[in-house]
Amino acid sequence: MGIEFRITAQDTRSGARTGELVTPHGVIETPVFMPVGTQATVKTMTPEEVESLGATIILANTYHLYLRPGHELIREAGGLHRFMHWDGAILTDSGGYQVFSLAPLRKVTDEGVIFRSHIDGSEHFFTPEKVVAIQEALGSDIAMALDECAPYPCDLEEARTAVERTTRWAEQARRAHSSEKQALFGIVQGSVYPALRARSAREIAAMDFPGYGIGGLSVGEPKELMYAVLEEVIPHLPHAKPRYLMGVGSPDCILEAVARGVDMFDCVLPTRMARHGAVFTRYGKLVIRNAAYARDWQPLDPFCSCYTCAHYCRAYVHHLLKAEEILGLRLTTIHNLHFILHLMEGIRAAIKGGYFTAFKEEFLAPLELRG
Repeated sequence: MGIEFRITAQDTRSGARTGELVTPHGVIETPVFMPVGTQATVKTMTPEEVESLGATIILANTYHLYLRPGHELIREAGGLHRFMHWDGAILTDSGGYQVFSLAPLRKVTDEGVIFRSHIDGSEHFFTPEKVVAIQEALGSDIAMALDECAPYPCDLEEARTAVERTTRWAEQARRAHSSEKQALFGIVQGSVYPALRARSAREIAAMDFPGYGIGGLSVGEPKELMYAVLEEVIPHLPHAKPRYLMGVGSPDCILEAVARGVDMFDCVLPTRMARHGAVFTRYGKLVIRNAAYARDWQPLDPFCSCYTCAHYCRAYVHHLLKAEEILGLRLTTIHNLHFILHLMEGIRAAIKGGYFTAFKEEFLAPLELRG
């Protein structure tokens, strides 16, 4: 319900593929990166600016919007698209990761999660059904089922309990979901245990969701372990459905995950890095706040064609950041989002052109040399 997905090209040397995800708010070419608009805004950016960078879908957060301003207010406003003036597609996550990250403030039961607001300490209870109802009120194009994200590291029993809850909650969410304009995705859990990951993938796939999230990764485990988990999970997911690796946004991880068959990504990394004075470049991360760039007249990345790099030098952006001027945060955010979205364009072109492996190796080579 709510979306269609069709594969348009398949790389012959890897699991990489391109596709078209048809939503009520436009057709999204995959592999795709979704900028994060946690509280109905991509930080420092207007919706028009985000769109101009090439974004066709963004992510918003159920937990945060439930607490403030409230899903009923957003429903009254006509839904999230109208409320935030965004014409593209929106995916809302379930809030599960945020709730589970509030370890001292929450209690997990088989029925759901009791938690205290990080804003005012008020107590709330998320059930799979309530999380579906909140996301239906928000009116997103894609909603996520409530899952239990086990921490890393965790023991086998803790991971098994999380898988069993995630499966039960997915069944409950599937039954509760009623919006014909919104697609509900299930989520695979299982920490770094191959047998549990395979079990979770099979159980969630059996429910025939229109798409599948892979959760519980990029939570502290080594990257090679994350790649191994993807290799375990993806063969158990339907080939003709989109696969979404949740919370992953570094260029190297995106390339490796695409090579294994992932279609969708989101992460706060580009915008969070920008706010901390760091930017992506073709040769790795550049901490532009550092004093070394106070008299550097180059653009942030000489290979970049974004607005920031076309008009401003490193010294100026460094000055803005040190002076705590808002423009500095906007310029680094523009650059980082452009960098990731431009990378996704290159990935799609490489898959369609039959040179994805060479593209991946060429992109990763300077990063590996830098270490």
